[in-house]
Amino acid sequence: MPDATSPNNLNCFAYIKRLKRDPAESKADAGKVVLIGGAPGMAGAIVLAGKACLHLGAGWTVLEMLDAASAHLVPEQAELMVRFAKPDAAIELAELKPDCIAIGPGLGNSLAAMDWLTAVLAYPAIPLIIDADALNLISQNETLLQRLRNRNQAFPLLTVLTPHPGEAARLLNSTGTQVQDDRIASIRALVELTRSIVILKGQHTLIASPAHTPLQCLQGNAGMATGGMGDVLTGSIAALAAQGIRHELDLWEASCLAVELHASAADALVNQGVGPIGLTPAELILGMRSVLNQNY
Repeated sequence: MPDATSPNNLNCFAYIKRLKRDPAESKADAGKVVLIGGAPGMAGAIVLAGKACLHLGAGWTVLEMLDAASAHLVPEQAELMVRFAKPDAAIELAELKPDCIAIGPGLGNSLAAMDWLTAVLAYPAIPLIIDADALNLISQNETLLQRLRNRNQAFPLLTVLTPHPGEAARLLNSTGTQVQDDRIASIRALVELTRSIVILKGQHTLIASPAHTPLQCLQGNAGMATGGMGDVLTGSIAALAAQGIRHELDLWEASCLAVELHASAADALVNQGVGPIGLTPAELILGMRSVLNQNY
């Protein structure tokens, strides 16, 4: 990975112009995203990711939910295509033909979760976002880690990991304190370990890859320290990456833009008197949509 003495700041709102749509475009031009997660008791995580994906412009947003009971409920957001994640994950993905996959929000650690993660890591040549429980499964299983590295060797810069410090520590066999004490060294170690694009969340979120030195996001505020904010980021990256396939925005650029939108929208909401205390992920989704369209 290239050396850098100190990270430059994210400044990528110009990428938004590439998402401008021709009047004749269809939902196919905005991409099909499949999000996988929502084990029993954790449906909210995947629904938040799905709502972020929908509001940030994906053409189709499909939720594969591991909890059959939750999957059969009518979701609050009727535009989401909610399915029960059947055991034959590879077959399901082959039938869905996604443009982008995200896995992890509320995934849990069941055998079904392992099967879906294994199938996702074997799915070729499309952007993949790995978050939350999917990162924890990889940290516990050397075979999954090697499959991740193999995917990145075959399809460079088509996988992004989005750990918070605790998830980063588990991947590095370290502690959250050690990760936070030297975040630059930590993100470099994560990139070296996984050969992925890595977003290390937290104050001044960092992003790096095997081909890019670390960048930092100076936006954001303490109101973002609440459950579900990471799920929103995952869905946002997926939406931008799916649109980017036909609008010349690669996964690195989509990830950088999502991080900056995520943090900038939180700051905009605080400036409007929404938070920081009590700022919710659902409010942030609408704030991100607003910032995106203001810069469109």
